Amino acid sequence: MKLCLATALGIFLTSGFYGKAATPTAGHENALQISAVLPETLAPDIKAGRLFIYFAPTAESEPRFQSNTSIFGLDAHNVNAGQHLIVPVTTAGAAEKTLRDLAPGDYYVQAIFNVLTEFHRADGHVIWAHMDQWEGQNFARSPGNLYSTPQKIHIGPGAPAAIVLSLENVIKPIEVPADTVWVKRIKFQSALLSKFWGRPMYLGATILLPKDYDLHPDVHYPVVYIQNHFSIAPPFGFNPAVTSEETKGSSRKRSISRDTAKLDKGAGFSEAWQSAEFPRLILVTFQHPTPYFDDSYGVNSPNCGPYGDAILQELMPALEAQFRMIKAEYARVLTGSSTGGWGSLALQLYYPEVFGGAWAFSPDPVDFRLYYGGVNIYDDENAFIEKTTPGLEGGATMNRRSSQRAAVLGTQEGRFEWWKHTSVGPDGYPLPVWDLQTGKIDRAVVNAMRANNFDLREYLSRQWPKIGSKLVGKLHVHAAAVDSFYSNFAVRLLDEFMQSTQNPHDAGSFQYGPPSSRHGWQPMTNVELLREIAQHIAARAPASAKPAAWHY
Repeated sequence: MKLCLATALGIFLTSGFYGKAATPTAGHENALQISAVLPETLAPDIKAGRLFIYFAPTAESEPRFQSNTSIFGLDAHNVNAGQHLIVPVTTAGAAEKTLRDLAPGDYYVQAIFNVLTEFHRADGHVIWAHMDQWEGQNFARSPGNLYSTPQKIHIGPGAPAAIVLSLENVIKPIEVPADTVWVKRIKFQSALLSKFWGRPMYLGATILLPKDYDLHPDVHYPVVYIQNHFSIAPPFGFNPAVTSEETKGSSRKRSISRDTAKLDKGAGFSEAWQSAEFPRLILVTFQHPTPYFDDSYGVNSPNCGPYGDAILQELMPALEAQFRMIKAEYARVLTGSSTGGWGSLALQLYYPEVFGGAWAFSPDPVDFRLYYGGVNIYDDENAFIEKTTPGLEGGATMNRRSSQRAAVLGTQEGRFEWWKHTSVGPDGYPLPVWDLQTGKIDRAVVNAMRANNFDLREYLSRQWPKIGSKLVGKLHVHAAAVDSFYSNFAVRLLDEFMQSTQNPHDAGSFQYGPPSSRHGWQPMTNVELLREIAQHIAARAPASAKPAAWHY
C-alpha cells in the first residue's frame, strides 16, 4: 500500500492512495467525527500503517469479514502509542466517494490498522508496504494488524457527536497445520527476493503426495504445479477423512464457482486420490506473496522483483531435492484458474524447456487489445468510456468502480493485480495503467508492460519462430461465456493467433463454456483434469521413463 503524506495533527494522514481526496458529491452529507486510538502498548517497531474503517449493515459477522460493507482508508505515518488518528469526512471510500457521503442509517463500524513496513530495495527505492505474514496479503486477517471491537452506531439525526474506535485487539499468528502422511509443507528464506527487497522474504509450497509414497522408495513421480491465489490448504481441498455421503453431489463440474476446492472435495477428489487405480502424481501449490499482493504471478516484474527466477532457481530445486519428483520437462505440468491461469500460461511460455504443459482456466487478460473491462490499452484513450460492442457493455463501469476501490485498497484490489507488472514510478511505487480518477490510459506504462512480455499473445507472436516447436501440444486454455473481468475475450484473440501459427502450426486446445458459464468455469472435475494430465505426461514420456512405475 503506497504511503502518501500530508500533515494533520502532528502525524501524517492522507485518504487517497495517490494523495488527493475526492470531491464530495451533492445530496446527503453527514458530519461524522471518527477517530481510531492506537493502544498504549503499541509495538515500538510499528511506525506506519493504513487505517481502514468498515461500515456494515448487519452484525452477522465482524464488519472486516463481510463483503457488503462501505470501506474508507487513509495512511498514517510517524505514529505513537496512544495516539488518536483522526478520520476526516473527506476520507476516500471504496463505494461512496468520501466518508461524508455515507447514507444515514444504522451501521456496525470497525477499524483495522494495516501495519506497513519500510523496504530499502535493491533498485534504490525506499517504499512502505505491508509485509505478508503468511496470510496472503489479507489485511483483515493479517497477524500483527490491530483492530477495534465492532460498535453499533447511527448516522443521521440523533447521532453521537464523535465516534472513537479503540484499536485494542491484535490479530494472532497464522497456525500452519502439521504435516501428515499425505500433506507436507516447506517454507524458506529466498536469497534472490531478500536481496531485492532489502529484508528477509520467503517462498513456500504445500505438497500433496500420492498413495503409498513411502512404500515405493524407488519411484519418482510427475508433478503438477497448481497456480492460484495464496493458500496453505492442501491442493484441491484434499481431505482424507471426508466421505462420499458428506460431499454427495459436490463432484459435479463447475459452472460458476471460482473455488477449485469445491469442485471435487471429498468424494470427487479425495477418495479418487486415495483409490487403487488413480494415477500417482505429486501436486504442489506455491506460496509466493509479495508486499503488494497475495501472489507474484510467478514471474519477474519491475515492482516485485525476481519471483520467476526465485521459483525456478530456488523453490523448484528445493522441492525436487526433498521429494522424489521426476526432474524432466515432460513430467512438470502447470494448471491454474484466473490469476493462476495467467501464471500457468506465462511460466509455460517463458520456460518452454522446463514445463511440459499448461491447463489454464479463465486466465487474466492474455491480450492487451482486450484488457480488463474490454479496453484496448494500446489504442483506446480512456478506460472509463463505455463500448457498444456486444459483450463489452458495462466494462467501463467496472473499471471505474474498481479504480475507486483501488484508490482505497491499493494493490490489494483484485482487478488491479497488474500494478506489480507496470513500471516503477519515480517514488518507487507501481504506476497504474490508467489514472484512477479520470481513466486516462498511460501509454508509456502500457508499452513498458509489452516490452516486459506481459502481453502473452503479443509475446508469443514475436517469439513463435524461436519457441513454437517447444510448445506444440502443451497449451490447453478454457474460458467462460461470460467473465466478470471480461478476460474471456482476450482468450479468443489468443485462440485466433494459435490458429494462424506456421512453422510449426499448432492450434493449441481451446474450449469455451456454455452461456451459463462464468469466470472460473471448468469443463471437467479435478479428478478428470488430473487423469487427462496423467495421460498427457505418459504419452510424452521417453521410452526409458517407464511411466507404469507411477501407475502402481
